[in-house]
Amino acid sequence: MLVTNARLVCPDGVRAGSLLVRDGAIAAIGMVEAGDATAIDARGKLLAPAIVDLGVFRVDRAACRAGGIVRVAPMPDQAPVLDDPGPVQRLALIGKPDLWIHPIAAATTGLRGQELAEMASCRAAGARAVGTGARWIADAGVMARVLAYARDLDLAVIAHAEDAGLVGEAVATAGETATRLGLPAAPAVAEALAVARDLLLAEETGARLHLRQVTTAAAFDLVRAAKRRGVRVTCGITPAHLLLSEIAVSDFRTYAHLSPPLRSEADRQACLAAVADGTVDVLCSGHAPKGPEAKRLPFADSEAGMAGAATLLACALTLVRDGHVTIERLFRLLAANPAAVLGVDAGELAVGKPADLVLLDDDAPWRIAADTLPGEWGNTPFDGLPVQGKVLRVWKGGREVAAHNDAA
Repeated sequence: MLVTNARLVCPDGVRAGSLLVRDGAIAAIGMVEAGDATAIDARGKLLAPAIVDLGVFRVDRAACRAGGIVRVAPMPDQAPVLDDPGPVQRLALIGKPDLWIHPIAAATTGLRGQELAEMASCRAAGARAVGTGARWIADAGVMARVLAYARDLDLAVIAHAEDAGLVGEAVATAGETATRLGLPAAPAVAEALAVARDLLLAEETGARLHLRQVTTAAAFDLVRAAKRRGVRVTCGITPAHLLLSEIAVSDFRTYAHLSPPLRSEADRQACLAAVADGTVDVLCSGHAPKGPEAKRLPFADSEAGMAGAATLLACALTLVRDGHVTIERLFRLLAANPAAVLGVDAGELAVGKPADLVLLDDDAPWRIAADTLPGEWGNTPFDGLPVQGKVLRVWKGGREVAAHNDAA
C-alpha cells in the first residue's frame, strides 16, 4: 500500500510526501514510486501514527476506531482482575484483528494492596506493565516490593496517585464548588502526598514509575524535581483535566464525575503548563464508559468515569491550535511515549515500524454529542463541545480497520 499526497507527522516535524507499507510495516517515507502497490491519495490530509491509549478501563473497539486508536493498554481493573496469567492472555487476544491489546497486570492480588501478584507469570502471558488499578497502595512496604519486583522484570509500574486516607469517599476536589454543592470532597494535596511517596520509592528501588494521571500544580512540581534527579518517572493526563475545571460539576453533571476529580482553574492552568514544558509524557483517554444505571444518580452516588476514546484526538488537537504543543509533539504524547512506557516498538512514522496509521482531517469541524458518540456508552463531560479534527481512515499493521459499533 502506498499513501500519496499526505502531510506526514514524522518525529522531526510535518512534511509532504508518501508512505509505503509492505508486510505490515513502514517500508519507505518521502518521494516513493507506487510500483505494484495499491495507491491511496490522502488529498493533503494528515497521516500520523495511530494512537496508543495507555490505561483504559474497557476495551471498546468502536470508540477506538473513531478516535484513531489501534493499541490499548487496559488497566487491571477488569472482571476478573488481571492478577493471573489466564485472564491476561485472554484479554491480549480478544482485540484481533482490529486492536493490539497490551494488558496491564495487577501489582497485587485482587488489587487489594496487600500481597504481590504473580507478575512474572502475567508478563509471560502478555502483560506489558503492572498497575495498582484505580486505587493507591497505602502500605509503603508493599509498594516498595512491587517496584523492586517490577524493576527486576523490566516492567513499568502504572500507579494511581491519590492518598486513600485523605480521599476516603470524596467525589470532588475540596474548594468553593464542592462546598456550595455540598459534595464530599478531598483536598488536592492528596495527589501530591501520594506522588511524593511513590517518587521516593521509585528513586530508592530504581524502578520505572508511570503516574497514570497527574492533575495538580504541587504534584507536577514534585515530578519535575524527580526528573531532574534522574528518577525513572513518566506521567500522563487526560484532555478532561486540561480543558475542564471543577466548574463543570456545578450543575451536578455526573458525566463530569471523574477519578481523579476535576480540579481548580489554577491547577488546570498548571496542567497546561506541564504539557507545554514537557513534564507530561503521555496523553490518554481514561476511557471508562458507564451506562445510565451508573450515571443517572445523585452526583455523590454515581460512578466515576468517562467515555474518552472517541474524543481523545479531537480534544487533543485543541492543544495544537492553542499553541501549547506542536503537532509532532502531540503525537509523541499520544503514540510514541505511551508505546515506550509499555516497551512496544511502535508509535512513530519511521521505516521498520509497524504500519499503525491514522489519516485525519485536522480542520473538519464537528460537535461532540453523548447520544451519538461511537462506542458502548457516551458519558462524556464534553457533551455539546464544538471541536475540529475527524478520523478518516485507520490501519493496524497495514490492515485497514473498518468502522463498527461493537464493544468488548
